Amino acid sequence: MNATDAVSRAHREEWARIVAALTRRFGDLDIAEEAAAEAFATAVERWPADGVPPNPGAWLTTTANRKAIDRIRRENKRDDKHEEARMVHDDDPPEPLGAIDDDRLRLIFTCCHPALAVEARLALTLRMVGGLTVPEIARAFLVADSAIGQRITRAKAKIKAARIPYRLPSAEDLPARVAGVLTVLFLVFNEGYLATGPDTDPIRNDLTAEAIRLTRLIRALLPDDGEVAGLLALMLLIEARRPARVSTGGELVALGEQDRGAWDAALIAEGHRLVRERLAAGVAPGRYQILAAINAVHTSARDVRDTDWSQVLALYDQLVRLDSSPVIALNRAIAVAEIDGPEVALAVVDRLEERLAGYHAYHATRADLLRRLGRGRESRAAYDKAIDLAGNSAETAYLTRRRDQLGAP
Repeated sequence: MNATDAVSRAHREEWARIVAALTRRFGDLDIAEEAAAEAFATAVERWPADGVPPNPGAWLTTTANRKAIDRIRRENKRDDKHEEARMVHDDDPPEPLGAIDDDRLRLIFTCCHPALAVEARLALTLRMVGGLTVPEIARAFLVADSAIGQRITRAKAKIKAARIPYRLPSAEDLPARVAGVLTVLFLVFNEGYLATGPDTDPIRNDLTAEAIRLTRLIRALLPDDGEVAGLLALMLLIEARRPARVSTGGELVALGEQDRGAWDAALIAEGHRLVRERLAAGVAPGRYQILAAINAVHTSARDVRDTDWSQVLALYDQLVRLDSSPVIALNRAIAVAEIDGPEVALAVVDRLEERLAGYHAYHATRADLLRRLGRGRESRAAYDKAIDLAGNSAETAYLTRRRDQLGAP
């Protein structure tokens, strides 16, 4: 592994841990973030010349601590700088970990503070802890990059102005914050499941694996929370399909075309067990539990022709009563096409244009429905829009092939 690769790998593995440690010690996310960034910048400059240190994580942590102390000394000219700097000495007693014994998960719960607006809370946490870029977060929320940047800036300003403490959440804090944390993990998982950037791998296993790991930890902390179990089941059932999702040629493989024998049977069995447990609980399911049940139907079918579309549609009908988002409505329309035909589904999809005009999956769905209706020219135009908006190379390759199968315009 060369020095550049080593820095990149260390960034993925150590960023959240370092930011979490510095935030605990200094109580200031800006200091933690900037010190970590400076440490990685120093690594980029020095490791190619000096070689990768034996313990990259320890090197980065030490460097970040020094950068934080320097920042504090610059900002505090008098006696209080010595007290702040003293906080990083190893001979100080460690701060209690609270209810969560995992640096990354602890920082996610800390950032998901109820005093922050939900959208700002999510954007800040995805950027600072999830490691997603501003464009990736913007694509997850279907908004402009500048809007996400403003949300993050406002969140930091609110933290400073209101003096919101970065204290470790106690066990009593977890239920009030868990919904925001689950949303963060779901969005991180989605970015790994199908990366939105053109310069990344189509599937980012590092993100999906980390999201699943952290959700398992939350499940252990809150074993009776149905939505935690639902999100874990949803992730496992989607992750189980990963071996069949991209062809050897680098093209996305649609669900109906996947080799189901390549799916991970152990993950499917675990996901199905969690879904059954929630059904047996007899409690009205939440959003993630219904999404998990939909994926359980898909992964129960040995062949796409065996899919129980009536059950899928019934579950989507239940879901839209909880979540009226246009993306859910779009996904429901796919099931409508299987039950009532593509013409009925197309009418549903067209009503979503104003809200989803910038979303590539909207145009891809329209293109497929128009193709099934024999409206080739319109289908080609919809594929063109989907290709222009898709950022994932595997998805672009798939959409291009489907468009080209229509023949000449």
